Amino acid sequence: MSIQPIEPELELSSHIQTLGHCSVTSPLPYRRFMSDSDLVMYDLDPGRLKARVRDGLEPMAFERAGAREKIYFDPANVKVAIVTCGGLCPGLNDVVRSMVHELYFMYGVRRIKGVRYGWAGLNPSNRLGLLDLDPEVVQGINEDGGSFLGSSRGPQPVDVIVDTLFREDIRILFAIGGDGTLRGAVAINKEIQRRGLGIAVVGVPKTIDNDIGMVSRTFGFDTAVAQAVESLRCAHTEARGARNGIGIVKLMGRHSGFVAANASLAVANASFVLVPEIPFDLDGPKGLLASLDSVLSKRGHALVVVAEGAGQDLFDDDFGTDPSGNRKLGDIGLLLKQRISEYFKSKKFEHTVKYIDPSYIIRSVPAAPNDRIFCVFLGQHAVHAGMAGKTGVLIGSWNNLFVHLPIELAIRRRKQIHPDGILWTSVLESTGQPESMVNSL
Repeated sequence: MSIQPIEPELELSSHIQTLGHCSVTSPLPYRRFMSDSDLVMYDLDPGRLKARVRDGLEPMAFERAGAREKIYFDPANVKVAIVTCGGLCPGLNDVVRSMVHELYFMYGVRRIKGVRYGWAGLNPSNRLGLLDLDPEVVQGINEDGGSFLGSSRGPQPVDVIVDTLFREDIRILFAIGGDGTLRGAVAINKEIQRRGLGIAVVGVPKTIDNDIGMVSRTFGFDTAVAQAVESLRCAHTEARGARNGIGIVKLMGRHSGFVAANASLAVANASFVLVPEIPFDLDGPKGLLASLDSVLSKRGHALVVVAEGAGQDLFDDDFGTDPSGNRKLGDIGLLLKQRISEYFKSKKFEHTVKYIDPSYIIRSVPAAPNDRIFCVFLGQHAVHAGMAGKTGVLIGSWNNLFVHLPIELAIRRRKQIHPDGILWTSVLESTGQPESMVNSL
């Protein structure tokens, strides 16, 4: 296998910005600290590491997340704000509660504000105001799905947001959200720096799709897969209960099919898995319809798992964009249901089609235990980073350790399933679906 060099942009982007010298002694009772020289290797491949050393290059690494012995902000005086943005995701409340507990109990911060309904809450024209947060206010919110603070999609004027932060004397802004939220956080951080305001911006990556670049795992993903498995199990039962029964389940995944791929592996009953990264043909002798026909002839039933962003080339219409600027998608689940039914009716082939779209149910459930634990870590590490004056920083998981990533680095490229990677290979082996379905787009 050829050794791939690290992208030049990565070489330039691993440095973490700080607001200044840390001179305040940390009040944490547990004296277990990390330093900025504690690093996590970007690439663990021995061959590539040797090649970098041979070429006189330093091994690429990320700064380890964790508490610092000296911090930038005085806990007695600092005022912070927490905002959740974008779509709902299991674990939002867990992260908020973890942050509040860490700030209040460990650092002694008493001025904690919650921003209502995403970035809209930092625009005074919306008249939403800020909530006072403390451990009593957030007690038990981790038992509920959704966001205790509320959320919203779409941008707000960056200059207005920064004006609000300055007027409210917010010194640390914790932004919990996905790709759009993090892009907003980058713009806010740049405006803060342009004005020289000394406000830290710390991001926590949130996306059910698990598609944020340079982050091994995002919270909510494990819960989403577990919930999706139940939908696949039900669809498979429905399909088996009818002669030539076909179950179709549409799962989340606008650009990346990690939920669909992992859920299908967990149930091990899917006949086909369709994801955005792997275009497929619908018609023709090697297309999905012909392949589905073959499966029904052999097994008498079939389960089709499709990510919402799959097969978008099958739509001729431009559906515009949503408030966050994302391209609106055609409903691939309904299209498959229609085309599959038409295909078998034209052949006078007895069949039934059952279609399930559990997306909003999955988004709204409380986090599963494993996700809850992960959210606690994320919240704690975000607070440590903010109190140390780090800014433009994202708390990520890399090589099973928590690290500091520049937000700009994480949003440069979306994480996707590799067609030749082990995950997709495992899906193909589990389903038995023909690779010949893949079109040449």
